[in-house]
Parts: sequence; C-alpha cells; structure tokens
Amino acid sequence: MSLRAHVVVRRGPLLVDVELAVADGEVLAVLGPNGAGKSTVLRVLAGLLAPDGGRVSVGDDVWDGDDVHLPAHRRPLGMVFQDHLLFPHLSVTENVAFGLRTRGVGKAAARAAAAAWLERVGLADLGARRPGQLSGGQAQRAALARALVGDPRVLLLDEPLSALDARTRLAVRAELHRHLSDYAGSAVLVTHDPVDAMALADRIVVIEDGRVVQAGTPAEVARRPRTDYVARLVGLVLLAGTGAGTTVELDGGGTVAVAAEARGPVFAAVRPESVALYLQRPAGSPRNVWPLRLAAATPHGPVVRCDLVGEVALTADVTATSFAELGLAPGAEVWASVKASEVAVYPR
Repeated sequence: MSLRAHVVVRRGPLLVDVELAVADGEVLAVLGPNGAGKSTVLRVLAGLLAPDGGRVSVGDDVWDGDDVHLPAHRRPLGMVFQDHLLFPHLSVTENVAFGLRTRGVGKAAARAAAAAWLERVGLADLGARRPGQLSGGQAQRAALARALVGDPRVLLLDEPLSALDARTRLAVRAELHRHLSDYAGSAVLVTHDPVDAMALADRIVVIEDGRVVQAGTPAEVARRPRTDYVARLVGLVLLAGTGAGTTVELDGGGTVAVAAEARGPVFAAVRPESVALYLQRPAGSPRNVWPLRLAAATPHGPVVRCDLVGEVALTADVTATSFAELGLAPGAEVWASVKASEVAVYPR
C-alpha cells in the first residue's frame, strides 16, 4: 500500500478514528452519511487539518505523525473539490498551470503541461476562457486537469459530482472513471452517493459516527451490508437475528424463514422487490407471511416504495398500478409475503 493513514481527530462530541490503506493505481471510496467524519479524514489527508493522533504516510514519506505535520502546499497531492474552486480572475489554462507555477515550473512549461491536460479532458479550445464562462461540467473537468497536471502521488476527490445536474453528472462520471483508471497514484474519493462509489472505486470504506463499519469491494458491500445505513443505500432491508437452522429469530421479535441453514448471530437481507403485498392472507403455505401496516408510501422511480411496520419492519416496491388497484394508503392493513429463497442470510 502506498498511502497509509490512521486518522484520529476529536470534533466536539465526535471522535473520528479511521484507518485507511490505498495502493498505487487504486481508488478507495469513503462513503458515509453527513456528519460521519468523511470530510474530516479528507482534510487530514490534504494537510488542511492537523490530526490529534495517528499517522499518515505515503511510501516512506511521513506526512503526519512522528512529530511531523507536512503542510498542504508541501504534499505532492491533487485535490478536486465539490465546487471546483477555480480562480475566477485567471483563464482556464492559468488555473490548470497554477500549481506547477507555485512549485517553480517555468511559465512556458507550465502552460504547455496545462494545455496537454485540457486536451485530455476535452477542453482544448476553452483554455483562454474564464471559469465563469464554463458550464458546471466543463469547470469540474478543468478542476480535474488542475489536480492531475503535476502527476501527484495522491489524488483526493471531495464530492466531485454532487454539484452537477443529473445529465452532466453521468457524462463527467464516465470521464472521471476513465482518468482514474489511468492514474498511477493512490486516489481517495469521499462521497455520500453510493452510485459514485460503486461506479468509480475499486474498494469502499463506510464510515459512521467516526468509525469504519464496513469495508470491501463494491460487490461485497452491496451483497452483504452490515448496517442499516449501508442496507438502505444498496436497496436492502436488513434484519438482525440469530440463526436456528432454516429460521432466523429476529432481535426485535418475530422470525424469518430462510432457505439456507444459519446458526448464531446473522443478518437476513430482503430486497424490496421481493416483498409481495395482499389485502387478504395469501392462499397456499408461504413460509414468510406477516400482517403489517403501511406506514408511508413514496414514489421511487417506476415503483411506489412502501414502508411497512408490525412484527417485522419491511420495505416493499410495488408498481403504481398495483398500488392503485390495492387501494393502498398510509395506515392500510396489509399482508406481506416473502419467499424463503429470496432472503439472503450471512454471519454478523
């Protein structure tokens, strides 16, 4: 691993204590809700905040720790911010060349390097413009060129797509993925958007309340969430319980039938599309049937997402047509059914 960091920072009542390791050529996404400590970790890595403890090193170079605190301007890193933060009084070319100039690179060489990067990000014809003359997507591509022009050892991205509209975001995300694939250093992406994390990162670290609660590849995190926050992000309902063969006894009461044998503390995960709703108890003998109450209903893309409470708390996705045909409304009493084979179960 090239970048190794143990970040310890006290922020009022929140103690951030996070360990990260990122290899050269790897993209690590730091995912978490607002206030979890993501930005604090990024500010420490950038040298904008001195940690209260821990250590940050890149290769053999110590950036924080061992009585060392390397200031931001001495760290060989590039950074892309949420709102690009280009200098409004400089041209796009001058903005991209700025970091090189501050490191003593001659004007002609810096401008030549900036021009080459502007061509790589599709802005070759816009170098003479001021940032105010660019669209949001163009400005963020210019910010990416500024971050990468000096071949930094570490690239930090702070919610780089969150300020863009949905259409622009798709295009810039695809371009960012291409440049990250070619980047030779260690990249850290901080985001609260699971789509950005899943699309751009090789690995994901999830932070809640200043601690790492889950880490793994995007597929591992999506397949086996370990907290309610992660489960909601990937569209799952997470039920904690104790496996007793093909039954899981839930911590909050109730039971769930599962297809695979389970023993000891486990999670049972249910996808909203696997939950069927009925006004009467369904015929036959499905193993998972509960009388529940519809607490809330929210349009969610092509379906209506129904939050259900009762013996088991579930979320169901039903089509708008089915929702209308059932005559559902908050407060309605329904029966919910889930096939045992549709319940994923794994150790806690």
